[in-house]
Amino acid sequence: MTTRIDLDGRPIKPMTICMIGAGGFIGSHLCEKLMAETPHKVLALDVYSDKIKHLLEPDSLPWVGCIVFHRLNIKHDSRLEGLIKMADLTINLAAICTPADYNTRPLDTIYSNFIDALPVVKYCSDNNKRLIHFSTCEVYGKTIGSFLPKDSPLRKDPAYYVLKEDTSPCIFGSIQKQRWSYACAKQLIERLIYAEGAENGLDFTIVRPFNWIGPRMDFIPGIDGPIEGVPRVLACFGNNLLRREPLKLVDGGESQRTFVYIKDAIEAVLLMIENPDRANGHIFNVGNPNNEVTVRQLAEMMTKVYAKVSGEPSLESPTIDVSSKEFYGEGYDDSDKRIPDMTIINRQLGWNPKTSLWDLLESTLTYQHRTYAEAIKKSMVKPIAS
Repeated sequence: MTTRIDLDGRPIKPMTICMIGAGGFIGSHLCEKLMAETPHKVLALDVYSDKIKHLLEPDSLPWVGCIVFHRLNIKHDSRLEGLIKMADLTINLAAICTPADYNTRPLDTIYSNFIDALPVVKYCSDNNKRLIHFSTCEVYGKTIGSFLPKDSPLRKDPAYYVLKEDTSPCIFGSIQKQRWSYACAKQLIERLIYAEGAENGLDFTIVRPFNWIGPRMDFIPGIDGPIEGVPRVLACFGNNLLRREPLKLVDGGESQRTFVYIKDAIEAVLLMIENPDRANGHIFNVGNPNNEVTVRQLAEMMTKVYAKVSGEPSLESPTIDVSSKEFYGEGYDDSDKRIPDMTIINRQLGWNPKTSLWDLLESTLTYQHRTYAEAIKKSMVKPIAS
């Protein structure tokens, strides 16, 4: 493998990375990238390894010995500090990040995203280890524009809805709206990390993902995840399409979102890993403002893409409207828009996303359709009668 060069023309030294949550959607793609393209070693920490099993077996893989899986739960495992000490860099991906859980399991959500992350931050700070912490675009909460009258021309002014890491306020709903338990916990751990950097010299980078999409994301209930549960919107719609059910539009599907392809996003993370002088002390939005749609438009596009991928005709009534209370339960609230400003990541790392929304949906739904078909062959699920 040829020597890798950083953005300033300097050789990149091989490093050992302690990756917490390596067995999840983002972790699996990051591990793939590191194994295929870099000499770095990964200490892969997670409770499950299904999504990285192909990287761990067989022994003939070219990166054998470069990735070692440690099955542990960071809540109560004395090995955690020792593994962080062994590494040059710790990446924390561990979280509860399923919207249906935020107001039905608020205590678990707060503990997972704040309390359980505290030891990771402390061990990195105490041992002078660099930390890349994964946060969320949800820390921004609601946009300033959402509080303006619906007919106000200012609602179309980017200053009122584009989200900037260094200037945008974080605006949440009332305490009774427990949906904000996730965003609040994530914001508080960001503030703690930032304070550790300011007071104790912790080298940190904070990542705010804006809807990263691709193969292995979330779960298909009953196939690569629990039978009960509601994944995030794109996985939710994918599950409906696979089972030939109407796509449920919560409160009319009026919320606006942007989506970025996982492989584009992983390129950004690798730049952070290998360019610490440019990434340390920064918070980065990682998203694709060019892929902005309403949730209703997303449903319509996914229906067309799935028809192409599967060869199956679309349902006569492909969508139905449901209330947020009916779908998520009491205490749900939502943000109106999440459009990332890309100035800082472009300036510091020169990163820009490349993949269109149609292409990332086609890649994701092709994977889900294949996975579902294989599960039916193995009798893991019953096929849906037409």
